[in-house]
Amino acid sequence: MKVLKFGGTSVGSAQRMKEVAKLIADGEQKIVVLSAMSGTTNTLVEISDYLYKKNPEGANEIINKLEAKYKQHIDELFATPEYKQKGLEVIKSHFDYIRSYTKDLFTLFEEKVVLAQGELISTALVNFYLQESGVKSILLPALEFMRTDKNAEPDPAYIKEKLLAQLELYPDAEIYITQGFICRNAYGEIDNLQRGGSDYSASLIGAVVKAAEIQIWTDIDGMHNNDPRIVDQTAPVRQLHFEEAAELAYFGAKILHPTCIQPAKYANIPVRLLNTLDPKAPGTLISNDTEKGKIKAVAAKDNITAIKIKSGRMLLAHGFLRKVFEIFESYQTSIDMICTSEVGVSVTIDNTKHLNEILDDLKKYGTVTVDKDMCIICVVGDLEWENVGFEAKALDAMRNLPVRMISFGGSNYNISFLIREGDKKAALQSLSDMLFNHK
Repeated sequence: MKVLKFGGTSVGSAQRMKEVAKLIADGEQKIVVLSAMSGTTNTLVEISDYLYKKNPEGANEIINKLEAKYKQHIDELFATPEYKQKGLEVIKSHFDYIRSYTKDLFTLFEEKVVLAQGELISTALVNFYLQESGVKSILLPALEFMRTDKNAEPDPAYIKEKLLAQLELYPDAEIYITQGFICRNAYGEIDNLQRGGSDYSASLIGAVVKAAEIQIWTDIDGMHNNDPRIVDQTAPVRQLHFEEAAELAYFGAKILHPTCIQPAKYANIPVRLLNTLDPKAPGTLISNDTEKGKIKAVAAKDNITAIKIKSGRMLLAHGFLRKVFEIFESYQTSIDMICTSEVGVSVTIDNTKHLNEILDDLKKYGTVTVDKDMCIICVVGDLEWENVGFEAKALDAMRNLPVRMISFGGSNYNISFLIREGDKKAALQSLSDMLFNHK
């Protein structure tokens, strides 16, 4: 069995829903995880904002507009009066439920219930469309099996027990449709998975059913070895190790959240990124297999701030680094890169919310300098230190650009350079030419 996940733009209109149905109805049994129709969650957030502000009239205006939009989709989606009626009844029940919150106290708990309606509607509509088309489709309510524990982390034992019980009720179904992103928390309240959203749902479900493959379908053409908006002659990356994918996701590739593929990684289930606009393209396969000695891609992360702390007291002193790191921890600010010498330490952060307080505290321990508007360039691949030559290639590509920091050795899968944001395009192009287009 395979698990397929489709994002909001993939089910963003009646036509896109029909295209997804055509893709998944191939006779093979599968579980399909769907997001809310694109734009819906943002609109539900806007409705919630009006309700927080105790403005039911403003909320109702937005609710009515969104409901009208959905009714229009019903006409386009269904061919028979029976299923048009079913679709309209689903729309009415969910929007009446949202309206009920305009009369009562509105808190974070109610907001999460409102936000869940988008996924509940999209899955109901696609399920009805498949049934109308003669496909054996069953709706598996995610709220019956997807749960987080008291630490807001997924509860794998509970998810496994409840999901397998749900699947046993419908052994002959061809397609099981379920919601991504939404779940219940340890107290039984409607909640969501936050990080990674629907991708996380697909990965957790795939791990439970021991899926042959987890497919993440978006309207983006897989992962490229560089950003095609910035660099000439980019190429799709066809195979990545889970660690390489995590590095790329963290350093700028918006296609996949690192957390969401952890269950697949631990269960040794490959994840394939595919494009709904070009379904025949092979996409990008992410697995535990490494292509030995191969550099895969280059990514960039903007809005980086570099902080350097220089102190004679650091020389041969123990406890200095601990004191420095405790300052960042106290302000819940994570560090991206770090480089040390005998008398100094340089770190980078991307969250500057508490920058002034951090700098004030650091000045107790040494001379502090700050560089803003910086950028991290990350080269990703099989970069084991025994693999000779890749550092020379990467450094050669950067020879005409000022580099503030270099980080290598913390991972077997990346080497990172800190440069000025203004040099980003030149750095990416030079690395691309040297690493991928070099004859």
